[in-house]
Amino acid sequence: METVTPDYALFVSENLWICISAMLVFIMGLGFACVESGLCRAKSSANICFKNIAVPAIGITVYGIIGFGLMYPGSFNGFLGFGGFGIGEWFNNPKAFSPEYNGHFTLFADWLFQAMFAATAATIVSGAVAERIKLSSFLVFTLVYVAFVYPIVGSWTWGGGWLGAEDGFLATHFGHVFHDLAGSELVHSVGGWGALAGVIILGPRLGKYVNGKSHAIPAHNIPLATIGVFILWFGWWGFNGGSALSGNPFDVTLILVTTNLAAVAGIITATATSWIISKKPDATMALNGCLAGLVAITAGADTVSPLSSWIIGAIAGVLVVLAVFLFEKLRLDDPVGALSVHLVNGIWGTIAVGIFDYTGRFSVLTQSIGVIVYAIPCFLAACVIFLVIKKTMGLRVSEKEELRGLDLSEHAQESYGGFQIFSNT
Repeated sequence: METVTPDYALFVSENLWICISAMLVFIMGLGFACVESGLCRAKSSANICFKNIAVPAIGITVYGIIGFGLMYPGSFNGFLGFGGFGIGEWFNNPKAFSPEYNGHFTLFADWLFQAMFAATAATIVSGAVAERIKLSSFLVFTLVYVAFVYPIVGSWTWGGGWLGAEDGFLATHFGHVFHDLAGSELVHSVGGWGALAGVIILGPRLGKYVNGKSHAIPAHNIPLATIGVFILWFGWWGFNGGSALSGNPFDVTLILVTTNLAAVAGIITATATSWIISKKPDATMALNGCLAGLVAITAGADTVSPLSSWIIGAIAGVLVVLAVFLFEKLRLDDPVGALSVHLVNGIWGTIAVGIFDYTGRFSVLTQSIGVIVYAIPCFLAACVIFLVIKKTMGLRVSEKEELRGLDLSEHAQESYGGFQIFSNT
């Protein structure tokens, strides 16, 4: 009978933790579907749900074919590398399924966890461009963005590239590496820059801005959006906790504590800020305050104290409310607040690592460099993709289709039986 050593038992338990974390990140797709459909209008709810089931299908597929090889190329020049198509070439390598792979989990657990992140980046774009983008055009954007943009820029930090390597360009020339535990920048801001490009190129929804004035388009189902936020909050335990990439008790529990303290702080300050500005507590602001706190702590959940995490989340809650009003002033129509939550607070959380880091390993300068480095290629690449799609297959539905609602226009079905199709609200 084969003897199970303590080291191998630890390997099995850590591998299981990564797999469970991947499952938690996966269920965040349901959270996004609920939040986005709840905050938009009923007549486009089925369309939003369809996009949120299609995104992981496309994202996981292309990440398996090419994305993983681009993001984790092995030895490369730090800027661009390719480790090969798929993960099949590793299948016959016994080290891929033993502690020799990395000491904590197998190749397949690694790929599964990372594939869930790839799908999340494109999901962020979905909410910002909701209610007026053609379904086919959005799916093409998702395919290209997840297959190439996300993994290439991701390799610069998580793949051992020039931003994250201890002997890389940033460390050599500036004395510190860029740090992002679970993706304030690499997932949320990367998705946020794509969302900003889409919002600008698409333009606002019909009726949003008339005669120089902004007109509110209310969410159709606050309870559904609330359910979505709780699902996302729950999934974030795996999103951040799994990113410890081990089962180390101190690392995992610190991450879970800081993650949840930031979330509750975001709720409190977003509620207070919206109450002061609007004279009433806005439920949608409280919901986005929770998500803003979660996004902001995602980069530094492993390097800040519990008190610092609460402060980071509290500032995020204020920022998300102010950002919503700012984007309104700029006439950037974002139906679900994706830019305010993911882009603005992804940037804030990334810089906050340098401010609150208790390890002394990271700086505001290198974190800020990372923000700029990700902003430029991601925004420009998203603009190019959207513009090419616009010129070739078209990007936006017709005015008639938009007024009718994307459920009937794109899918010939209703989210709710008996919906009045001719309503333009």
